[in-house]
Amino acid sequence: MHYIKHLSKDEKLKKLIKEHGTFELKKQKNLCLYLCYSIMSQQLSTKVAKVIRQRFLDIYGGEPTPQQIIDTPFERLRGIGLSNAKVSYIQNVARFEIEHGMSHVKLAKMENEEVIAYLTQIKGVGRWTTEMLLMFALCREDVFAPDDLGLQNAVIGLYDLKHRKKKIMLERIKKIAEQWSPYRTYACMYLWRWKDNPPIEKTIKKK
Repeated sequence: MHYIKHLSKDEKLKKLIKEHGTFELKKQKNLCLYLCYSIMSQQLSTKVAKVIRQRFLDIYGGEPTPQQIIDTPFERLRGIGLSNAKVSYIQNVARFEIEHGMSHVKLAKMENEEVIAYLTQIKGVGRWTTEMLLMFALCREDVFAPDDLGLQNAVIGLYDLKHRKKKIMLERIKKIAEQWSPYRTYACMYLWRWKDNPPIEKTIKKK
């Protein structure tokens, strides 16, 4: 994989690459639905999010068009387990798709920050959600999500950063991440994997 050589210059990541192998990014065709699913799954376990997503698809007998989502009565969407806010946000995404568009062709012409500025116009879509879309739907290879708590904790733990004021700590994390460019997306994937499966010695130390 093309990113291995560059990321392996970082000794910490080199170990993670050996442990976890390689990752591949796969583009998602329907970006509107990707955003809808992201909103649905926020603050839910993977299992619950999967159930709600299936209930959503069952309403339409498959993947709905943006117009179908807008035309669905509010209470019908509430009935599958979504909050009032999430129903509004999902319909906002569908409305934005119809009025402005978010096709691969359109977003391909934009830099990462332009995509973030464009999609965060939608009420309910924040910077973090758009960063995830850049990584996992558009397959942009050089994205880092500094506000992601899992990534913050992974960098702090892996690089043994001493706790300071939050602002100083975030700057330190961003500085470390800069050395991974232009493959920061892959670095994030290793960090998340490490956070979910910390080495045995780390677990023992915590006890």
